[in-house]
Amino acid sequence: MNIDGLLKQYFGECDSLPIIEMFDSESIHSVYKDIVNVLKMQPDIELSILQTLSYCFYEILDNVLTHSMKPCGTVMLKYSPEEAKIQIMVVDDGIGIHRSLTENEMYRNMSEAEALVQCMRDKVTDGKGMGFGLYSTACLMRQAGIILKLHSGNHLLVWDGEKEQIKDTDFWQGTVIYFELYSDKEINPNEVLENRTDAVSEFNEEFLDTEDIDNLW
Repeated sequence: MNIDGLLKQYFGECDSLPIIEMFDSESIHSVYKDIVNVLKMQPDIELSILQTLSYCFYEILDNVLTHSMKPCGTVMLKYSPEEAKIQIMVVDDGIGIHRSLTENEMYRNMSEAEALVQCMRDKVTDGKGMGFGLYSTACLMRQAGIILKLHSGNHLLVWDGEKEQIKDTDFWQGTVIYFELYSDKEINPNEVLENRTDAVSEFNEEFLDTEDIDNLW
C-alpha cells in the first residue's frame, strides 16, 4: 500500500503528518477509541460532531473487515483547529466496492461507477451488512461535510454534500474513503442518523465518565 502517495494526494504538503494507524479484527476497537479520544481532547470540536462522527467512523472501519476480504486496513486522521476541519481517511487494498457489491444478485449488472454511487445509498449492501455504514456518513456529510472522496478501482466519486461527480482515475486496488468535516458545526446526532441509533448515548457511555457528563450540563 502506497501510504506516501495517499498522503500527498489527499493531505497535501503540511507541517505535521496525520495520525496513521493500522487495524484488524483484534485491534479495531482500540484503534477506534484511540482516534476518537484524540479528537475528544480538542476543546474546540463540537460535542455533537464527535457523537455523530464516532458512530460513522466505527461503521467505516467495520466495513473494511466485513466487505474487503482483507484482514486489515489503515486509518489516517488530521485535525486543523485554525480551519475548524477534521480530515479522515480509511483505506484498504481488498476486492473493492464493485466486486463486493456485485456479489449481491440485485446489483450483479451494475458498473463500477454506478457501484460507487449506489453504495452511499440507504440499505444498499452486498448482503453481509445492513447497508447503513456509508449511508450514515452521507447523512453526516449533508449536515457538516466539506467534501467526501470515494476511490475504488478506476473511478473516483467526489461529493460536497449536495452534488456527486464520478471521475475516471488511476486504478486503486481496494477502497479509499476520505472525508473532511467542519468541527465547529452544532448538529443533532440522532436526527442526523434518522433516529436509527442512539449515537449520543453510545458515545457518552464509551467516551465520557460520570464527571464529564455532569459537566455537559
